[in-house]
Amino acid sequence: MDLQSFLKILRLRWITVCATIVLAMLAAIVITAITTPLYKSSTRLFVSTYAGSSLSDTYQGNLLSQERISSYTILLTGEALAQRTVNALHLDMSTQALRKEISARSKTGTVLIDVDVLDPSPIRARDIANTLSDQFVKMVRELETPADGSLPDTRVVIEQSAVAATVPTVPNLTQNLGLGLVAGVLLGIAFALGRSMLDKTVKRPEDLADITGAAIVGEIPVDKARRSAPAISFGNENSRIAESFRKLRTNLSFLSVDNPPRVIVITSSIPNDGKSITAINIALALVEVENNVLLIDGDMRRPVAGKYLNVDGAVGLSTVLSGAVSLGDALQETPFSGLTVLAAGATPPNPSELLASHAAKNLLEEVRGKFDYVIVDSCPLLAVTDAALLAANADGALLLGRYGQTKRDQLKNATDALRNVGATLLGTILTMTPQRDRSAYGGGYYYYGYRRSS
Repeated sequence: MDLQSFLKILRLRWITVCATIVLAMLAAIVITAITTPLYKSSTRLFVSTYAGSSLSDTYQGNLLSQERISSYTILLTGEALAQRTVNALHLDMSTQALRKEISARSKTGTVLIDVDVLDPSPIRARDIANTLSDQFVKMVRELETPADGSLPDTRVVIEQSAVAATVPTVPNLTQNLGLGLVAGVLLGIAFALGRSMLDKTVKRPEDLADITGAAIVGEIPVDKARRSAPAISFGNENSRIAESFRKLRTNLSFLSVDNPPRVIVITSSIPNDGKSITAINIALALVEVENNVLLIDGDMRRPVAGKYLNVDGAVGLSTVLSGAVSLGDALQETPFSGLTVLAAGATPPNPSELLASHAAKNLLEEVRGKFDYVIVDSCPLLAVTDAALLAANADGALLLGRYGQTKRDQLKNATDALRNVGATLLGTILTMTPQRDRSAYGGGYYYYGYRRSS
């Protein structure tokens, strides 16, 4: 993964990163709040060795003191000294508990030992540190004094006594917040990368092209207004979504310059990809440049295009194909000049059989001669075979994929479904892409389920 791809993932997943940082910071605050405050008191011990008057003796004495330091550091945190301190102070705690409060360290090349004591009580921390140091001085004197009672070669003196702390050392809010911030950033980036690796949905037009092998015809942004008003009144409309449909209209004319498609099926792999809204507004975009357009509501199972345009859905495609009414009687005018609608009609028991009939093929040939363009809103390809059957008798199909919703394997299977019946995949459209200005209409304007045909 290169830097550009990495930054793009962070830009797309910035909410995940920010949410993780906030959670980590909150965790740091909670941990700080519930942590028992501990106060630190410290003493410093000086280790010296009796030396002779010569320079060599002094040097040897200094080396001996440094050699003692490591052993003394271990003794300071040992069981014996802890027991002597507990006895001296009459502490109500075990030696093991006391040892956990004590730490000793020395800086290389010196003869100094720093002893720290962390305790919930600042007074007790001071008393433990001072008593521990006093007891250690006595212990060293006992250990280092020869059997004959002569002076020991090494002695320890208290160079600095402990004082009671006024503020707790633990917890450190600033330090915890800093650690929380670092942890949040690292975890947020890890979560963002993990989600991107596990995310199998399409988010780029290039994804559609790679999966389907078809050209990108358009990219339609989300628009909250489409929930209440599915049809765009193009006229003087200069919104981003209107311009997107105008670009799509232009791209349609370049799909085949010598023989541009005129009967076009609009379909998707699954429901809720914005199929009906797209079909309606492609038709209206074509009407804007003075084309005579027919919109067919080819979804006889869950028809919505006719409802969006407020036309009577009782008579339409199903009744024409069954021979109940003529095409002329079923066509309905709309408030949009140049746009005619053939509604879905009554729901038949066998939609797939009707669409696979010669009557359906003849119908598409008939309307081809009457209109400049015929736009067919059909069912999702992975739900039923209706869309593939219509596309096989049309000039081709436009396949939609919804940003962050449609999965790659769904698009692949939908593409195969079209090609298996010999239908032409004219191009692909990525719908409901986020707008940079954040003005979004979240979707959900399409129907929610399908029954599989028997």
